[in-house]
Amino acid sequence: MSTDLDYLQTVLPAPSARLAGKVVLVSGGGSSGPGWSIGKACCVTLARHGASVCVLDANLDAARDALCAVKALGAQGIALQADVADAAAMERAVQAVMSAYGRIDILQANAGIGKVGGPEDIALADWERIQKVNVDSLLIASRLILPIMSKQGHGSIITVSSVAGMRYLGYPHLAYNVTKAAIIHFARMIAQQYAEQGIRANTVVPGLIDTPRVRNTVAKMFSADDFEQAKAARDRQVPMGRMGTPWEVANAVAFLASDEAAYITGTELVVDGGLIGKYV
Repeated sequence: MSTDLDYLQTVLPAPSARLAGKVVLVSGGGSSGPGWSIGKACCVTLARHGASVCVLDANLDAARDALCAVKALGAQGIALQADVADAAAMERAVQAVMSAYGRIDILQANAGIGKVGGPEDIALADWERIQKVNVDSLLIASRLILPIMSKQGHGSIITVSSVAGMRYLGYPHLAYNVTKAAIIHFARMIAQQYAEQGIRANTVVPGLIDTPRVRNTVAKMFSADDFEQAKAARDRQVPMGRMGTPWEVANAVAFLASDEAAYITGTELVVDGGLIGKYV
């Protein structure tokens, strides 16, 4: 664990009390493979700023792994297992958070899946599953958590979309792209309806980020065998000359979760190294 801590000290911001006393539920908080996903990076970054972090993932081992990193920083939290598209499982998870902490101040909705293919390639079953995990899950979580936040008189919901929800990025990824566009508008609608109740809703829009999922799936669109070749191709797409890191996305999430963003709602924070500007 000392090696992990040494690494975290190099990528995390300085400790702060920006989120002290806050309870965060991070869905999709684990990692799909070795390394750091956006969700896992968000867990430890939010913990770094003083939050108690409830890590939810479909894979309990992945949730526990992220929680170990949270606790290594001296923060509190719990690990939860649930399919975000399963309303009953999510209700049990939210009840577990409330039993442990009695409040939920921040929902960071990070869970998402995709499958490469256009309209003639994607199976209807895959389309429906991607819709359920990426979009229906937001409705399920919101119906459970908005009443809690309304009673508290405050709350922050941060969804994670993708530049793929704004632009075509050079290969067919239809179900993923369409659902990521829906995520943005979902947060906008929540923001408008619940603003008077002290609840904010915003979306972080990552660009090309180097994560385990990208290494295992998307990068193969560029090179089936050589990740370094695929990475170089992805790097060349970005005006800044490189893919982003999960930590750069996590820092944007932490800002939107904090009181420093108290007057920001119903909008998107794009973290993409200038990528979508190329396609305007």
